[in-house]
Amino acid sequence: MDGAPRVVAIVGPTAVGKTALSLRLAQVFDGEVISADSRQIYRGMDIGTAKATPEEQAVAPHHLLDIADPDEGLTLAQFKALADAAIREIWARGRLPLLVGGTGLYVRAVLEGWTVPEVPPNDALRETLYARAEEEGHDALHRELAAVDPDASEGIDARNVRRVVRALEVYHETGTPISQLQRKDPPDYRILRIGLTMAREALYTRIDARVDAMLAAGLVQEVRRLLEQGYTSDLPAMSGLGYRQIAQYLADEISLDEAVALIKRHTRRFVRQQYNWFRLNDPDIHWLDAADDPAPAAIELVRAFLAQP
Repeated sequence: MDGAPRVVAIVGPTAVGKTALSLRLAQVFDGEVISADSRQIYRGMDIGTAKATPEEQAVAPHHLLDIADPDEGLTLAQFKALADAAIREIWARGRLPLLVGGTGLYVRAVLEGWTVPEVPPNDALRETLYARAEEEGHDALHRELAAVDPDASEGIDARNVRRVVRALEVYHETGTPISQLQRKDPPDYRILRIGLTMAREALYTRIDARVDAMLAAGLVQEVRRLLEQGYTSDLPAMSGLGYRQIAQYLADEISLDEAVALIKRHTRRFVRQQYNWFRLNDPDIHWLDAADDPAPAAIELVRAFLAQP
């Protein structure tokens, strides 16, 4: 394949069917999948992140899975560099890069060419900020961010403590708001964006079924194993949907039924946040109804995209 890389991005909320569609497109168009999921980067966190199974990974090569331990950090700048390199390597091999995931920050950073500040983590400062979030509440930290970087605070949910802490860390380390350090330098990729969606109640029903399936597949055992390996529940990696709630259950803080109910409720809230990143009225995204089989329409979109001069 000559010329600038062409990339197909598959976006949409959790549980909508992105993995299944990516595998179908990979089979038809000789593609390779690049995960754009901020939790699937972690080793040992498979069930709760809905990571592609070994059988699914055998269908097509997958990239950016299992690249960090749960107590390691991966900055947005590092993710973007890895994703950019994977896109170019896949295209150079004559295959189609498929950027797949529901982490809007990751997807947009790659496709829009965000210039992300390379500020190394300051562990001591982070610990102080996380401790304050625990003691004073996440809103207090968000108010501090609004005072020093109102543009960044508008784009970050106060409940997303990890992102608030990172924005404050960058400000304190550089003296410059992160919103001023982040610029856009669009890559030379040709991009096709495919979005999957479905009626909200149908999606919620699918989410509930997925959570039940995760429990049946061994989510409790997965979290117990991580805790036994020394990964504490206050790690950012363990704040992912499912992990913190099951850790609370294992600590006898709540019942298993309460943990499951919390996972389902928080996942529904997360879906609403994802639609803030991937808007249904975005003219750049070709939205397909995942309630029906979206593969035929997606295949036609990709075929036309690749046929363009």
